Amino acid sequence: MAVFSKSQVPQFSVDVYQNAYLPEGGREVNAIVTVTSTGGGTTGGFPLPGAAAGPSELPGPAGPSAGVVLMVDCSGSMDYPPTKMRNARDATAAAIDTLRDGVAFAVVAGTHKAAEVFPGNGRLAVADPATRAQAKDALRRLTAGGGTAIGTWLRLADRLLASADPSIRHGIVLTDGRNEHESPEELRSALDACAGRFTCDARGVGTDWEVKEVTGIASALLGTADIVADPSGLAADFTSMMETAMGKGVADVALRLWTPVGVEIVFVKQVAPAVEDLTGRRTVAGPRAGDYPTGSWGDESRDYHVCVRVPEAGVGQEMLAARVSLIAPAAGGGAPEVLSQGLVRAVWTDDLAASTAINAQVAHYTGQAELAQVIQQGLQARKSGDIGGATAKLGRAVQLAARSGNEDTAKLLSKVVDVVDVATGTVRLKAKVADADEMTLETRSTKTVRVKK
Repeated sequence: MAVFSKSQVPQFSVDVYQNAYLPEGGREVNAIVTVTSTGGGTTGGFPLPGAAAGPSELPGPAGPSAGVVLMVDCSGSMDYPPTKMRNARDATAAAIDTLRDGVAFAVVAGTHKAAEVFPGNGRLAVADPATRAQAKDALRRLTAGGGTAIGTWLRLADRLLASADPSIRHGIVLTDGRNEHESPEELRSALDACAGRFTCDARGVGTDWEVKEVTGIASALLGTADIVADPSGLAADFTSMMETAMGKGVADVALRLWTPVGVEIVFVKQVAPAVEDLTGRRTVAGPRAGDYPTGSWGDESRDYHVCVRVPEAGVGQEMLAARVSLIAPAAGGGAPEVLSQGLVRAVWTDDLAASTAINAQVAHYTGQAELAQVIQQGLQARKSGDIGGATAKLGRAVQLAARSGNEDTAKLLSKVVDVVDVATGTVRLKAKVADADEMTLETRSTKTVRVKK
């Protein structure tokens, strides 16, 4: 059993990038907040109260407990072609092989209802060679048949994770079709019920699923979304996802924003590695303070764009516009722990050059957020037959992708449009576009690149 030593506890830092200078009467302050977590290196096993009994149970805590539920689409469409179901079984088996010893886990078969595949007793099993082999044996019995109601899968995953109450709770959803056997309201209700209780990655396999459903699941549950157009790529994708999940060391981290009297919050967005608007997810955390959820962290770095509106002031005045803190729940339910802090400032000046300069980080991520938006608008216009609107929006996307150095997005765009002039964003829509290419562009439209140093 590996020990989770003090040196392995992730260390957090907060860096603020901004132009603090405003002209007289200026009110809007923008800052990019970079949060970095290093030194986690979680590799150990640990016990979980309520987890399935067996020889794999471990004697005493060794670190932050983790639980994972894999939700596999077993609806009838997974049999077309038959290799799709086999690839899904193989991918789930590969993910199970990636589990660390001591991690609690379960497998759920999803159709128009949710069924426990393993361990099947309303609880989680504890990963070791024996339980991994048993889980993979159970996978071999999975067959396709029935409908799709993803909300029921998520609610079962929530109940299973709650049975052991690990500190790091994660789900993985695989689907190949549209969520046709429950209403959008039922799915939204399930997402609302699960939000903040576990994070969840979502994958669409093939090209018959709805992009907004899959990305909506990942967004609501602070996970990642992607397309695996060729089912043969599932095993590699599932292995990578599970490796990332196994690297998480701190759960339920929040970005806390405290603002002085008179300061209004315009928005709080994650802008790297993907765009995610957190503004509406604020929960009150005391006078003039609010928490924005960021989920679980391993060794990684993320960027957030904070925009606040300050009261008008005269030249020479200076104020603290916001204090940004990274907050984690304390063990035993005590006061939350402040992991790191940064300050956002406002300084009024009559120096025109100083007050009109745009911070490079702010400018870059403003462009990346616009890039995500115009891709989605352009694809929607294309679907609705608005050729002019689609051409204009996707042309702007080509221009923004080139300016920011987002080469991956530029390559995806080139499969949907013929680029005439990158600098001006002049493009022609391709007459024929493969479904997989269009869906990949839409699914990955929010992925960003960092500022080049």
